[in-house]
Amino acid sequence: MTLDYSAKALFTGSEWLNDVVIHIVNDMVVGIDQKGFDANHASPFIIPALIDLQLYGASRKLLSEFPEKETIEKIYQYCIESGTGFFQPTIASQSMDIIYASIDAVKTYLAAGGKGCIGLHLEGPWINVGKKGAHDVSVIQVPDIEEVISVLAYGKDIISMITLAPEVCTPLIIKTIQDAGVVVSAGHTNASYETAMQFFNDGIPVATHLFNAMSAFQHRAPGVVGALFNHPTAMSSIVADGYHVDFSAIRIAKKIMGDRLFCITDAVTSSSTGLYQHALVGDRYESAGTLSGSALTQLKSIQNLVEQVGIPLDEAIKMCSVYPAKVMQNKNITGSIEINKKANLLCLSAELTILSKVINH
Repeated sequence: MTLDYSAKALFTGSEWLNDVVIHIVNDMVVGIDQKGFDANHASPFIIPALIDLQLYGASRKLLSEFPEKETIEKIYQYCIESGTGFFQPTIASQSMDIIYASIDAVKTYLAAGGKGCIGLHLEGPWINVGKKGAHDVSVIQVPDIEEVISVLAYGKDIISMITLAPEVCTPLIIKTIQDAGVVVSAGHTNASYETAMQFFNDGIPVATHLFNAMSAFQHRAPGVVGALFNHPTAMSSIVADGYHVDFSAIRIAKKIMGDRLFCITDAVTSSSTGLYQHALVGDRYESAGTLSGSALTQLKSIQNLVEQVGIPLDEAIKMCSVYPAKVMQNKNITGSIEINKKANLLCLSAELTILSKVINH
């Protein structure tokens, strides 16, 4: 099958190309040039499909409450509808039974040919109770090495990221997780600035949702936030909905961190049972009156970054595609549009809404 898409402006992930056609044959990008450009049917923008490294459920199905293949299928549909081609289904701190069941759910989804799923993101339970956020204290724990080895063995090639508080884990535990090929992200952590700098220097490459559930920046105690600001390579996700973090704070963080800052949605769904219950209030989720999750999509993140934060469109796109791909270091997920690679792209209107999409994973 051959498909041609004209774009008034195409962002490859590294540069803008104007008045071009992207040529797709058998799901592969085979050329990008001006041959056959049709101004009357050209999309204002074509951009890479988006990547979301942290969301918890969709369509009233939280993975931690319904750890089954069907839940991940609903998450996939939620992502695809809004232009996210690759995603990490996530569970907040849970019992070992739920963790193992969630591993099984991802394994079954992938075995059945499920698409787009990078792997399972475990956010906890090895976190700091003092920065638990919306996590349930009853399941938060300090891990022992035997438990970690067992979880990693069961989740081999399924678990792709673990958010943990490094100060509650031994260096051996962190090394064991990383040696298993799992990305360690520092989150729900109350580490001091000095401790945080040390664990970033020791090889933890990324942190989870900047500002939220981490020791704050203060002038005499810069905390994890200050360490992320000062560290030369450590990256961090951020939730760009205006509720988790004020848009002005995002603007400040972006000026400091540059290409080390990227977006996640942290999206949840309505749920009335289990440890994590969420109710939609306007365009965010609350639990017992407390902010508990977002209603974001990554495309909405881009819109917010451009319209509310003042970030240039190409950089906003990178924060939802190229930079998350960099975190995962998966050769099959680049967050870009490249010749001789599978076509994963969005055709957008001038208002940054989806006109059409090509998702091939």
